[in-house]
Amino acid sequence: MTRGQIFKDKVLQGNLMKKLCVFTGAATGSDPRFTDATYQLGQILASRNLGLVYGGGKSGLMGKIADAVIASDGHTTGIIPNFLDNVEIAHRGLSDLHVTETMHERKQLMYDLADGFIIMPGGLGTLDEAMEIITWRQLGLHRKPIIIANLYGYWDHMLLLFQNIINEGFMHHGHTGHFEHVNNMDKLADKLDFYFPISHNADNHI
Repeated sequence: MTRGQIFKDKVLQGNLMKKLCVFTGAATGSDPRFTDATYQLGQILASRNLGLVYGGGKSGLMGKIADAVIASDGHTTGIIPNFLDNVEIAHRGLSDLHVTETMHERKQLMYDLADGFIIMPGGLGTLDEAMEIITWRQLGLHRKPIIIANLYGYWDHMLLLFQNIINEGFMHHGHTGHFEHVNNMDKLADKLDFYFPISHNADNHI
């Protein structure tokens, strides 16, 4: 898909719908609060007419957020590489499903389609995507907002790692300005309202 096709795709969805790419796990994890929060995020996105871009799977937290957006009549875009379709198993109820040949193509399309990024609890795949999109912003490849949802302290150790990298002289203090972090869903919703006020429908607030 070319960048021109991506632009056309957004126009066809109506008034250049803003989309948030959510990085999260293909598993649910051991804390049911993450499942609840992820489902709530799907409702928050749909209530603000913000489309979801994500990894395309139907399992774990990925599936939960897609289910929530669909149940709330929102727009969902899933992107999954062909070889993972047998592992993560693509969600067949999405508004749009793109199947790519490689992981690199998957991530590139996710990054291109999204107007911002939310990092929810997840595993190595989520961590990989988070590090890459933060690095790309540090390198000036995009200026899209990145929000780390540090729910119940899940990302505390990652944030401490960033500070240690700064302390050891491998990153500048200013580089932490390339992302923000919040510790509850209300603050996450407030961030979305700040960055995407036009998409917010005040009569359908969650």
